[in-house]
Amino acid sequence: MTQQQMNIREALLEARTSIDPVDARILISHALQTSKEYLAAHPDHPLTADEADRFLALVGRRAAGEPIAYLIGMREFYGRPFEVTPSVLIPRPETELLVELALERIAVDRPADILDLGTGSGAIAITLACERPGARVSAIDASKAALDVASSNACRLIGTQWASRLTLLQGDWYMPVARRRFHLIVANPPYIADGDPHLAEGDLRFEPVDALTPGGDGLDALSAIAAGASSHILPGGWLICEHGYDQAERVRALFVAEGLTQIASAPDLAGIPRATVGKRPCGD
Repeated sequence: MTQQQMNIREALLEARTSIDPVDARILISHALQTSKEYLAAHPDHPLTADEADRFLALVGRRAAGEPIAYLIGMREFYGRPFEVTPSVLIPRPETELLVELALERIAVDRPADILDLGTGSGAIAITLACERPGARVSAIDASKAALDVASSNACRLIGTQWASRLTLLQGDWYMPVARRRFHLIVANPPYIADGDPHLAEGDLRFEPVDALTPGGDGLDALSAIAAGASSHILPGGWLICEHGYDQAERVRALFVAEGLTQIASAPDLAGIPRATVGKRPCGD
């Protein structure tokens, strides 16, 4: 069978010899720029030579382990499609916990100043801006390439006037907002320990290593974020950080050392302690 003779059914059957069937359907939908409903209704639709080449090239890259999100350039997060490139981490469902914890602490009907540290694709910052239109969100990343992705996502998901609601800043952690204070600070920093075997497995092999691990025991970024909290959170404001499956106790200790109160760790959908929150006392 030549590639020119393939129809949708035949292309999927060939792809399934090397990749997961669900991945195959996602990739053929992307290659043909059509919906999953069309695929189901038209299995005999013939592929052009260019479509077949494009699809089989994607299949080959997926068989080599390249993440689906990078292959199609998109990943859904909190119900919205976010552009992703190899310059940013792929947004993950467990990080939606960070958004939920933040939304619980931001009133719908009052303005708030929010800071997102290590914004990457902008998934957290943009989601908070969309869910709380009265909030003013600042988002920081050290990578200009990541900020370019975040800017594109903001324009598409917030709208052409996004810059009045979201400020993107380049720099290390709190440096670009040295004298500012916020009602809420949220961060999903690099926290995987250097040498962790997960770094050589699955999607992590293809993601930017600087966004995954700070080296050492994985706590350097979390320590820096906690250390700057007291001078950047308004009295009564909150710090929320995502962290590794085995880091909750140590992160709580970092929060205690910085004088935060009401400290608690929250589990993700798998029951793993995934995020820790702490409050700056109102009388501070």
